[in-house]
Amino acid sequence: MAVIGVVENYTGLERVKHVGAMTLAAVLLGGNIVLSKVAADDGMTMRVMVAYRWIFATAFLGPIAIIVEWNKRPKLTWTVIVQAFLSGLLGGSLFSILFYTSVIMASATFATAIYNLIPAMTFVLAVLLRFENLSFDKVSGKAKVMGTIICVGGAMVLTLYKGVEVHMWPIKIDLLHHANEATAHKELLALGIVLAVTSCICYSLWIVLLAKVSKNYPCHYSSTAMMSVMGSIQSVIFALCFDRQVSQWRLGWDRRLFVVLYLGILGSGIVVILMTWCSQKRGPLFVSVFNPLILLFVALASSLLLDETLYLGSILGGFLIIMGLYVVLWGKGKDMKASKIILSNKEASQKNDLEAPEDQEIVKVDENGKEAEMKWEENQTVREREHKGGQK
Repeated sequence: MAVIGVVENYTGLERVKHVGAMTLAAVLLGGNIVLSKVAADDGMTMRVMVAYRWIFATAFLGPIAIIVEWNKRPKLTWTVIVQAFLSGLLGGSLFSILFYTSVIMASATFATAIYNLIPAMTFVLAVLLRFENLSFDKVSGKAKVMGTIICVGGAMVLTLYKGVEVHMWPIKIDLLHHANEATAHKELLALGIVLAVTSCICYSLWIVLLAKVSKNYPCHYSSTAMMSVMGSIQSVIFALCFDRQVSQWRLGWDRRLFVVLYLGILGSGIVVILMTWCSQKRGPLFVSVFNPLILLFVALASSLLLDETLYLGSILGGFLIIMGLYVVLWGKGKDMKASKIILSNKEASQKNDLEAPEDQEIVKVDENGKEAEMKWEENQTVREREHKGGQK
């Protein structure tokens, strides 16, 4: 996500607004994960749910993009359309289907903990695709490598170590109609892990692609709306390949309708607006710092509302992933500061280079002017002498 005019001096009220906006975005994203499990419990397939999510997101974001970026959008090219298609696939339809399916097969807390691996995975993919240098000789490079290793270690603890049960609430409110069978959970856990990691890889590829999209089409709301359109088309086609019964697509005045409206409008549309605003004001690093809040909210909500059992291994693994995440973000922050310094020095040198020729040109003009004046005076003196000689 491109940073536009990031300013570092803010009043206390502005800081509170930024933190409040990102806290709200984290809670809304956590609500996506919790409510997806409620919709699945009601018999709604994840494929249909994802299709409705992107349909409602498109209906919400489309008019906003038209109004906010009216007469600002550059020409639409085939390159932009292909990039929007890939964005809709990697960051939209495919990611959503894989991730929400992993929520059902594993658990909401587990899938959300794996979600925090995305910054580390993005760093690894960016290095492999040569979009970013490893820079292991720098402190920032070492921090990113170390943070990635800590994240991977946390994911392994989360996967391999269970530990004792942790009871957080004296009472529980179970929103699910059907209890999860332990045997089925154990059988599907391995597949859920694979789907969660694959979804994070897709999302990381989308983040790498986003830099290209922002460069070729710098209108964020319009590019997000195009991504939503592509995601809607892809999700609907994929869902119709498996879910052709009308009953699967029927929406009544029930919690299915509430879930898809929430996912499309609040969990996608409002979240995009909040994250875009905060990214423009404080930069993308500020937005990423709030990712662990999603895990905290989901862990609390799923243990209270979804009758999910929280284990010590999940807490330890989640803690390690969050610690590794902040180490990676610290390294990225050092790189961004260094890049800003280099950019400002380059702009200053270019400004000096541009001003220097102007000064030289002025000097040349002055010299030429003096030369012309001297020649005119010499010619005038010669004419006066000739005139006097003629009179004699």
